[in-house]
Amino acid sequence: MLSGPSGVGKTSLARQVLAQVDGLFSVSVTTRPQSPQETHGVDYHFVDDETFLTMVDSNELLEHAEVFGRHRYGTPRAPVEAEIAAGRVVILDIDVQGAQQIRTTLPQALMLFIEPPDEGDLEARLRNRGRDEEDAIARRLAEARKERLFAHESGIYDGFVVNANLEAAASEILRHIYDHRG
Repeated sequence: MLSGPSGVGKTSLARQVLAQVDGLFSVSVTTRPQSPQETHGVDYHFVDDETFLTMVDSNELLEHAEVFGRHRYGTPRAPVEAEIAAGRVVILDIDVQGAQQIRTTLPQALMLFIEPPDEGDLEARLRNRGRDEEDAIARRLAEARKERLFAHESGIYDGFVVNANLEAAASEILRHIYDHRG
């Protein structure tokens, strides 16, 4: 399980790691609108609020959260549990709210927190994505500070990986996975 601030490179790292192990990137469910460059079922499963709440009530999600008070996100339970049962690596890209829930629902999970080299680097990454308005960038940076503090104080993470270099960070994640699997 990878979590960390928005813009830290979790998805890029997951793709890099999965190119080297037999595994699956878990596709989250969200109520936020689909952007033109996203593909339903590949980037996210886009659903309405009613469908999402039904999934929560039916215990179909391993974790779920409302992010920035605007949209809901969650991890579908069935595909993750099926892949784990088959012995494959499953990478979840979730926020710290979800990580707290995963620690309870999948206590055997390897939980890694991905960090930027520094706040300036994270700000540059968020700006370079070109997806957010100025107020959203400021909100994401403030949230990142809180998430990093929580990650280091909570004790729920098994390790921390600084994503200063994609290949080096992916190699470190792979070391964690191999150590965890024995």
